[in-house]
Amino acid sequence: MKRKEKAERIASMLEDFYPETPVPLDHENHFQLLVAVLMSAQTTDLKVNQVTPALFSKAPNALEMSRLSVEEILNDIRQVGLAPTKAKNIHRLSELLLERHGGEIPQTFEELENLPGVGHKTAGVVMAQAFGVPAFPIDTHIHRLAARWGLSNDTTVVRTEKDLKAVFPRHLWNKLHLQIIFFGREHCPARNHDLSTCPICSWAASKKRITQEKKRSSKK
Repeated sequence: MKRKEKAERIASMLEDFYPETPVPLDHENHFQLLVAVLMSAQTTDLKVNQVTPALFSKAPNALEMSRLSVEEILNDIRQVGLAPTKAKNIHRLSELLLERHGGEIPQTFEELENLPGVGHKTAGVVMAQAFGVPAFPIDTHIHRLAARWGLSNDTTVVRTEKDLKAVFPRHLWNKLHLQIIFFGREHCPARNHDLSTCPICSWAASKKRITQEKKRSSKK
């Protein structure tokens, strides 16, 4: 089966599994979405959603966040991974949003990626979910599944993004990004996963890949 044919079947199945794709990170405005996505690196969405209410009640926008000290921000987000660095980045990006953009979230990848702690993936999530700009942010679930399904070669996230954009229609990117994440969490874990029984891996993964992962699991 060619990659585009496989991608078409996968997209159809994911639409059946997840016709609705709510944004997993709780937020009330674009600024809060940006901060929540920044905090989600090396941290679960569940943990982010647990710590952001206290922080956002004090600082719902860039102006109020800039008025908090780094230590005050850190006290609220201490439970997330890399909290000290993230607290500094959240404080500084809030200042820069005020200095450069009047407190608003910029709507270009370049301007977003020029903010502290905002990489290409974070910028992509904000562009897609806040502004509806077609993007395909690659997180660990998507990178892993793209390789398992034979849609990319598992080298870099840059390559994975390029490969997925080539096989999926542009108008589906934003929804597929979330659908693949949801599928990975519910059906396709990184470890001890029997590809032969998975709704998608069972037919999308190569026999060689299924055998390799079975051997890998048996050694653990």
